[in-house]
Amino acid sequence: MPAKLPHLSNYVLRQLAGPVALFCFLLTGVVWLSQSLRLLDLVINRGQSAPTFVYLTLLVLPSLLVIILPLGFFAGALYGLHKLNADSELVVMQASGYSKVQLGIPVMIAAVAVMFATYLCSLYLMPLGQRTMKSAVLDIRADIGAAMLNEGAFNTPADGLTVFIRELSPDGHIRGILVHDNRDTQRPTTYIAESGVLAQTSAGARLIMQDGTIEQTSGTGARLSVLKFNRYVFDLDQFSNNRKEQQLEAGDRYLSELFWPQFKTPPKNPNTLNLLRVEGHNRLTAPLYCITFALLALAAVTSGRRQRGAYALRLTIFSLLAAMLRIAGYGAQSTAARNPSLLFLLYLIPLAGAILALLELEGTILPRFFARFRTPVPVPAE
Repeated sequence: MPAKLPHLSNYVLRQLAGPVALFCFLLTGVVWLSQSLRLLDLVINRGQSAPTFVYLTLLVLPSLLVIILPLGFFAGALYGLHKLNADSELVVMQASGYSKVQLGIPVMIAAVAVMFATYLCSLYLMPLGQRTMKSAVLDIRADIGAAMLNEGAFNTPADGLTVFIRELSPDGHIRGILVHDNRDTQRPTTYIAESGVLAQTSAGARLIMQDGTIEQTSGTGARLSVLKFNRYVFDLDQFSNNRKEQQLEAGDRYLSELFWPQFKTPPKNPNTLNLLRVEGHNRLTAPLYCITFALLALAAVTSGRRQRGAYALRLTIFSLLAAMLRIAGYGAQSTAARNPSLLFLLYLIPLAGAILALLELEGTILPRFFARFRTPVPVPAE
C-alpha cells in the first residue's frame, strides 16, 4: 500500500497544476490588460511601435504577479480539490488509507512552488522591471523626433511646439512642413518649408528644412517679418525633456535597498525610511499567503460534513476568509506605514490564517461554531 502513495500524490499534484495555472493566467490577463491601457496613450502619442508597447507591458507583469500568484493559487487549489471531491476521488483515496496529511503533501508542494515564484517576482523581477520600464519611458519621452512623425495631423510633441507634416515618404523624406514655435508668446515664430528630413546627429535630433520661410510676429500681431531660406536646420533637442536622475521609489528598489537605503539628497518626506522598511517586510510576507491559502483550501474541502448544503457553506466561508485575510494584509501594510510598531501584523495575519485552517482540519472550529445554533432535540421520557 505505501508504494502507491507517491503515485496518488503525483496524481493530486497534476490535478492541481492545471487549475492553478489557468486561474493565474486568467487573472494575470485581465489585470495586465487594464494596467497596460495607461501606457497606450504614451505609445500612441509618441509614435512608438506595437513591439515597444508589448515590451513595456511585459515589464509591468512581475509587479502584478506578486499580487496575482497567491490569489490564483488559492482559486486553483480550491477548484482542483473540489473537483476531486465532487468526482468522489477523495472518498476512494481515504478508503484506501490516503490520509489528510498525505493529501496535504502535494498541495503544500504546489504552494511552495508558487511561493518561490512569488518571491522571485517580489525580490528581483519586480524592481528590475520597474527600473527598466521607467528608463524606457524616459527614452520615449525624450525622443521628440518619433513623436512628431505623424503625417496629416497637428502634433504637439512638446510644450510650445506644434508640428504639421503633410506627407512622409518611406525613405524618410518629408513633404510639406509647418513648425510653430510659441515658447516666446511675445514673438511666436512659424517655419514653413516645402520639404525636409528628420536626422539623428551626434548632437541630437535635427529637422532639416529646405525651400521655405520663417515668419515672426510681434506680440500685438501688427508687424510680420518674413525670411526666406534654402536650407534651415531646426534643433529639436531644445524641446526634449531633460533626463534627470530620478529618486528610486519603493517599488524600484531591491530588498537590500529597502532596509538599507542610500540617498544622494535627503528625502523630503520624513516618513520615507519607514515606508521603505514596510515595503521590504511586505515583500517578505506576501508570498507566505500561498501556504496559508493551501491550508485554507484543504480545510474547506476535506473537513466537516459532506452534505451538499454544509459543504457549499464551508467553501463560501473559507473563500471569504481568504479574501478577508488578504485585504487585512493590505490594511496592515498601510497601518504599519503610519505606525512602525504594528509591523508584526504583516507576519501575524498569514500566520493566524494558517492556524485557523489547521484547527479546522482537526475539526475544532466550525463544528463548535455551528453547534451553538442547533436546536437541541428533546429526549422522550421513559
